[in-house]
Amino acid sequence: MPDPGPDAPSPHKRRRRYTGRNPREFHDKYKELNPGQYPAEVLKVLASGKTPAGMHLPIMVDEVIGCLRPRPGEVAVDCTLGGGGHARAILERLQPGGRLIGLDVDPLELPRTEAQLRAAGFGADAFVARHANFAGLAKALAAEGLEHADVILADLGVSSMQFDNPDRGFSYKGVGPLDMRMNPQRGEPASQLIVRASEEALAQLLMDNADEPHSQLIARLLKAQPLETTHAAERLLRAGLTAALPGVAKTDVKMSIRRTFQALRIAVNDEFSALDAFLRSLPQCLAPGGRVAVLTFHSGEDRRVKKAFQAGRRAGVYSEVATEVIRSTKAETFANRRASSAKLRWAVHAGVG
Repeated sequence: MPDPGPDAPSPHKRRRRYTGRNPREFHDKYKELNPGQYPAEVLKVLASGKTPAGMHLPIMVDEVIGCLRPRPGEVAVDCTLGGGGHARAILERLQPGGRLIGLDVDPLELPRTEAQLRAAGFGADAFVARHANFAGLAKALAAEGLEHADVILADLGVSSMQFDNPDRGFSYKGVGPLDMRMNPQRGEPASQLIVRASEEALAQLLMDNADEPHSQLIARLLKAQPLETTHAAERLLRAGLTAALPGVAKTDVKMSIRRTFQALRIAVNDEFSALDAFLRSLPQCLAPGGRVAVLTFHSGEDRRVKKAFQAGRRAGVYSEVATEVIRSTKAETFANRRASSAKLRWAVHAGVG
């Protein structure tokens, strides 16, 4: 048979078959994973109040822009670039002459988002992407020859792209490795953390990171046998909690499992330490009159942001801070259910901008 040559078309591959009318598994949702090719399918999923597979819907964009008030010519930092939704809205308001630095610790999602923003027309003079944790905000600014920024945004937690993909191991919705690392090239996965930590350390971790009332019981269950997959962990916890707590409601068991996954994710990625470092560096990284906004998704994050902003206000570092959290509207919560737990706080650096 003659050599087809390098320019020959690649052989056609049949799509993996799935049961039922619509695909249920993440990797089978080929229409949602290709929004450019199937826009009508994506709109149908959005209209149902769900987030299409592989897509992240930015939360409270109008409210974030209202807090940050980006202006042409200013310098902004999106500390958690994610899918780039907030960054794009900020970039549009920074032009002409403005610049945004996008940071993200995830080496898998960062290049995809950078490509999308480049395709939207934002060149290197307006937008630069950096693989970095927001704990190193000051270092990231220095690398760009800057001392401070006029606008800083941090959208904490996990993006939909990370959460939905079972290969990342953040959720038990799909079968995947019990990993949870935002940067899979560094650190240890959740499965190894459970093996390494003592039962007492796991119980304390569950209390510190998720206020879990059954922390001792769950820690004992986690240490009972090796856990390699998200489904194995979910099944073990569901069976163990149900057996040990007669009469417990299924919803309470589900909430405990969700809190356990949250607590493990926070520990794997050292999220609270990174947030504390970020909050400490903010006063030095904000220009006089600069604005910062932070989106949080659980009480442990919100408490840290609230206390840091209030302490800064008392010390005269911030001229204004949010007195109440801003929540998503009913319409947005219906359209994007992941917005329901979001809390937005803001602060303004003292001085004249």
